[in-house]
Amino acid sequence: MSLVSNQINYVEFAAADLTITKQFFEQVFGWSFTDFGPDYTAFDNSGLMGGFYRADMSAQTATGSALIVLYHEDLNACLLAIQSHGGNIVKDIFEFPGGRRFHFTEPSGNELAVWSDK
Repeated sequence: MSLVSNQINYVEFAAADLTITKQFFEQVFGWSFTDFGPDYTAFDNSGLMGGFYRADMSAQTATGSALIVLYHEDLNACLLAIQSHGGNIVKDIFEFPGGRRFHFTEPSGNELAVWSDK
């Protein structure tokens, strides 16, 4: 990976339970993780590298957090996978110009979205 100035390079989230959060993203999205001690894990194979640090906080759009939006070709299958692996749907599938999306929280409470142009 070559680094480019002035571009987003990395994103970090708080996570109350790193083990459950890692399992969720591995099982639903196929992300890979590297632990750096008991309180931090980095992820890749996600489109943008980042990490989770142990903390009793979470990112929510209702409190002004940025929303990370993932892409998936099969929105319905992705929604079912999220639910079956411990995620919660907080905004059901809706249409917008260019596609459809939904919002969910992962087991540590961080809100993300998934969209599709299909």
